[in-house]
Amino acid sequence: MVVLLYEIRFGIEQEYTLLQKDVKWPLGWPVGGYPGPQGPYYCGVGADKAFGRDIVDAHYKACLYAGIDISGINAEVMPGQWEFQIGPICGISTGDQVWMARYILERITEIGGAVLSFDPKPVSGDWNSAGAHTNYSTKSMRNDDGIQVIKKAIEKLSKRHKEHIAAYGKGNERRLTGLHETADINTFSWGIANRGASVRVGRDTEKAGKGYFEDRRPSSNMDPYIVTSMIAETTILWEP
Repeated sequence: MVVLLYEIRFGIEQEYTLLQKDVKWPLGWPVGGYPGPQGPYYCGVGADKAFGRDIVDAHYKACLYAGIDISGINAEVMPGQWEFQIGPICGISTGDQVWMARYILERITEIGGAVLSFDPKPVSGDWNSAGAHTNYSTKSMRNDDGIQVIKKAIEKLSKRHKEHIAAYGKGNERRLTGLHETADINTFSWGIANRGASVRVGRDTEKAGKGYFEDRRPSSNMDPYIVTSMIAETTILWEP
């Protein structure tokens, strides 16, 4: 009950990959081959860059209809990969909404004749992986000089890095390599506007001196109940 007093807010960036049903290869990719290199696909438009947008848009509308706090969608760096954002939401209801949004997406891909994958590294090689970046704040972080509270929370997270990694999703070692906008799985790091860090503090948060931070370690197949509860436990209840 003590945690409730902190007025926790979470925002989850859920990445996923759409696969061709019969060959289990990403949408838009030639069967047995590869598309052009990454670069033009992120937030891209056009039939040669965005593959599966009809599914993505239908999912967004269905989530709104269902009362889910979905706050955005975008094409990701790897072609055939997409992301939707849930939140910001208070506490444990974050997990409820992420699970339901995933279920709705499964149903819509079924109708659309595609296969949904939450594998954190669906294609090996020089291709981006799939994560579930978890944005987090407490009331004191959002208040004036909250940046100091954020830094203390990040310091706590650094001391429980192994425990968090163990709970942040199966197969995450294939994703957290230090490449493709990820940190190395064995080393904790944080930085301002650094996509290659374990934890990123946004430029706006630094400038305002308050706000939130983003834990970039959770994989796309993570359990949102476990991840959100661990972050809250470590930053609020746990003492080194």
